[in-house]
Amino acid sequence: MIRSIIRFSAHNRALVLIAVAIASAYGVYTLQHIPIDAIPDLSDTQVIVYSRWDRSPDIMEDQVTYPIVAALLGAPNVKVIRGFSDFGFSYVYVIFKDGTDIYWARSRVSEYLSKIQPQLPTGVKTELGPDATGVGWVFQYALVDESKTHSLVDLRSFQDWNLRYRLQSVPGVAEVASIGGFVQQYQVTVDPNRLKARGLSIAEVSEAVRKSNSDVGGRLLEFSGREYMVRGRGYIRSVADIEKVVLKTDDLGTPVLVRDIGTVALGPEIRRGVSDLNGEGDAVGGIVVMRHGENAREVIRLVRERLEDIQPSLPKGVRVVTTYDRSELIDASINNLKHELLIEIGIVSLVILVFLWHIPSAIVPIVTIPVSVLLAFIPMSLMGISSNIMSLAGIAISIGVLVDGAIVEVENAYRKLQKWEEGGRQGDFHAVRLEALLEVGPSVFFSLLVIAVAFLPIFTLVDQEGRLFTPLAWTKNLTLFIAALLAITLDPALRMLFTRMDFVSFRPRWLSWLFNQATVGRYHPEEKHPISRALFAVYEPACRFVLRHPKSTILASILVVLSAIPVYLRLGHEFMPPLNEGTMLYMPTTLPGISVTEATRLLQTQGRVLRSFPEVQSVFGKAGRADTSTDPAPLSMMETTVVLKPRSEWRAKDRWYSSWAPGWLKEGVLRRITPDRMTWDELVAEMDKALQLPGVTNAWTMPIKARIDMLTTGVRTPVGVKIFGDDLKEIERLGLELEKVLREVKGARSVFAERAAEGYFVDFELNREELARRGLSVAAVQEIILSAIGGENVTTTVEGRARFPVNVRYPRELRDDLDRLGRVLVSTPSGAQIPLSQIAAIRKVEGPSMIRNENGLLAGYVYVDTAESDIGGFVERAKEAARRVTLKPGYSMEWSGQYENMLRVRERLKLVVPITIFTIFFLLYLNTGSGVKASIVMLAVPFSVVGAVWLMYLLDYNVSIAAWVGMIALMGLDAETGVFMLLFLDLSYAEAKAEGRLRSIEDLHEAIVHGAVKRVRPKLMTVAAAMMGLMPIMWSMGTGADVMKRVAAPMVGGLATSFLMELLVYPAIYLLWKWHTEVKAAVGGPGRRA
Repeated sequence: MIRSIIRFSAHNRALVLIAVAIASAYGVYTLQHIPIDAIPDLSDTQVIVYSRWDRSPDIMEDQVTYPIVAALLGAPNVKVIRGFSDFGFSYVYVIFKDGTDIYWARSRVSEYLSKIQPQLPTGVKTELGPDATGVGWVFQYALVDESKTHSLVDLRSFQDWNLRYRLQSVPGVAEVASIGGFVQQYQVTVDPNRLKARGLSIAEVSEAVRKSNSDVGGRLLEFSGREYMVRGRGYIRSVADIEKVVLKTDDLGTPVLVRDIGTVALGPEIRRGVSDLNGEGDAVGGIVVMRHGENAREVIRLVRERLEDIQPSLPKGVRVVTTYDRSELIDASINNLKHELLIEIGIVSLVILVFLWHIPSAIVPIVTIPVSVLLAFIPMSLMGISSNIMSLAGIAISIGVLVDGAIVEVENAYRKLQKWEEGGRQGDFHAVRLEALLEVGPSVFFSLLVIAVAFLPIFTLVDQEGRLFTPLAWTKNLTLFIAALLAITLDPALRMLFTRMDFVSFRPRWLSWLFNQATVGRYHPEEKHPISRALFAVYEPACRFVLRHPKSTILASILVVLSAIPVYLRLGHEFMPPLNEGTMLYMPTTLPGISVTEATRLLQTQGRVLRSFPEVQSVFGKAGRADTSTDPAPLSMMETTVVLKPRSEWRAKDRWYSSWAPGWLKEGVLRRITPDRMTWDELVAEMDKALQLPGVTNAWTMPIKARIDMLTTGVRTPVGVKIFGDDLKEIERLGLELEKVLREVKGARSVFAERAAEGYFVDFELNREELARRGLSVAAVQEIILSAIGGENVTTTVEGRARFPVNVRYPRELRDDLDRLGRVLVSTPSGAQIPLSQIAAIRKVEGPSMIRNENGLLAGYVYVDTAESDIGGFVERAKEAARRVTLKPGYSMEWSGQYENMLRVRERLKLVVPITIFTIFFLLYLNTGSGVKASIVMLAVPFSVVGAVWLMYLLDYNVSIAAWVGMIALMGLDAETGVFMLLFLDLSYAEAKAEGRLRSIEDLHEAIVHGAVKRVRPKLMTVAAAMMGLMPIMWSMGTGADVMKRVAAPMVGGLATSFLMELLVYPAIYLLWKWHTEVKAAVGGPGRRA
């Protein structure tokens, strides 16, 4: 079939070229319209159930969070459910299994939620969170008042009721969350003495205010042929409206108004989140949350355009300042990879040109590269794969490989045409050219197919690693498949259409010479080829040496392979190499119970310190939560986004070349070997040292990474420990004990155990006997506690688009110590007013400030931040230290964070790697029809492991999922190089056998030398193209380079050693195999021993 396709393409050249041209044009169109992102969306499918109710965390847990979690545990495809109860809020994060459609998941959660909602307490407001992913925070901004004429209330009101809506209408935006400033509130402060004098209760005040804030409709009236709609206008629109609310009339008919029993003023609503910009104090900001499945770059572009459009309508002196913009990361990473791709194409083209030493032959594989890349974007677009670091990396690591087929075809044709010319040009050179294509075409197609198929086990990866590397696997396989297709269609058509064998002569002579070199070229015999002569001089003596000592050579190769084992055992382990986003996320944690005022002061201090570093461009921090269900942070947890300047503006470090090297040499070479700027780790270490504040535990990460980690494992640091049990105090005790022992572990930068039971409470313990004696119910007294002491939002004003709460409560001076709280009056059914202290014991206690549960079990987290990249080694040491912590029956510890992911990947690779090896062997057996040949080719795999492991060791890289992806890609390349080596040995052996030149072992030596040495140039050319194609990635310093280097390093090192050992070991093995199975018996005697 393959031969038929080659013949068809060779005879229908115009048709093939037109088809490829049309496909390439469509590829250009697709390239311009394909979605662009920095990395694939690594987050799980999640649905958030968000509930609001002004109650303490333990009440929220018992009455809201736990019932919802228990109800959802039976939902289909659910992987894990995490509940979080904070003051006034309940968050339930339902994480679904890989591949679950988000809208199907939301409908299932809604279905299960409908069953439990009627059982929730009155007043609980439950809703689903936005249809966004865990990494949906793509853009953040702050409102800066340069005129200093607008209050924080004004700015927050503009953000909430104007700017937020205008941005939320942008296509692709799921939600715009507000943070910082003050939400305006109408505050009705009631004097209990006046209430007593008027015979009123605070409940009656709340009810009167509530009933005085409504508009109604009275249907229709008709006057003089016109229809009038009837309205009863009663909305509260000002402080004066509330002051005039009637509470009752006295015996004389005089109305008692709200202003008679208290005061009404505008003030701030209670805050659960504050923000700061550059350490300059409280700021108002917004977070744009992108909808699931949208194009991040396009959404951000539209948001920016909308901000430009509304700039003239902003309040005077106010401007919008960008504090985080993911499109900068997207552009930087994509531009970096595009740059590396262009360099790769240039380098590979140069390698082909040098090794072929024949311009017309080199043009075919050179043209194959951009065509294959362009055509790969068509299936990418159809499959919904965005253009991101990983998908482009799949193309990048294939550049050097996808021309292998064209190289082998062209080189074989070059040799055949050279022999045709040397033999007197007998017959049509087109027939010779076609015969050359048909001879190696099937093997070329198959070898490229093997590389692609060998990568298929990557698709078995699941969860975060699967979502990260599946686009890479798709694009690599698609590119190679297209290259294999072009090798049997476009390449024959081009060669048959443009091959010329005769020079033409015209004037000027120099132009005639250039034309002939570009279109005809000179065909050199292999022995006279400039590159081949140099290779022969080096390789032929070595090849003859191993043929004289085949068994010693094989034994030496076994020892070399075994040498990689101790080196591998010394390598560190991590889940994923860091993807440097260019933006830091500083996530300090302090003790629970911190006040809003103290959190604001601390946030401002941290902002000033960070802003003082010359590498920092802007600092935007928040403590507590933004107004979104995607942010469950308590006040004790802070998140500061630190946007950094370009690396070229970071502080310089004096290096050995700093004083003398020119700029181009520094930029192009020396900085890539020894950077002369402060490194990321050095900057983090300096910042961490400067921010050693009392009571604060630091953690350093990056925005996207933090969101993914928190979603997948619930832990925001590289390593975490989850403690499960049924008593929060015991969980906290275990956490504190674990914190103490883990601080001593080498490599621990910071350790913080959540204080699950260290919140501060004022408890009112009601005396039921006293209540009965006074004729009071528990509900009546709790109503006083709820409204008079805590303050209750009784209604909401409607002022145009804006909505503001109305709160009723006692004065602050009656609520600032326990004695005064005890004097709060409670009305009895008889009309008497009694102090609260007579019916309740009032005391300060400690309790849970926040409560976590996972799948219904109470949990406490210990966060461990480490500066080490060897997460596996660090956790092993940490586990050893943690054995000193004794667990009671019913309590358990679970190591989480990156380590949890790493264990999952390790178990998956135990399946993936054997499947990959078996798949390659099976395909080789199908192609060769020989188990021996397939086994010989498979020897390239252990040969390549040597170089892969040693290069990773020398570069100080850890074993990670990225490195394993590189290893799996390497296995396919090993098979290809092995197939080509064995193909040339078989062709030479078959030729010698056909000509009757295998009459002794010396003849077998010569046949093997001819197949190995005389064809070393094309073999080296394919390996050099693959290796040199990867060098720009290894040399790169741009965004995304850290991940890609870990993929490329095993491939570079493995290709080097596998090729070297194939050149030396394959001839020895082939000699022993052919001598003992065929030649020895054929020559009729033992001959000289092999």
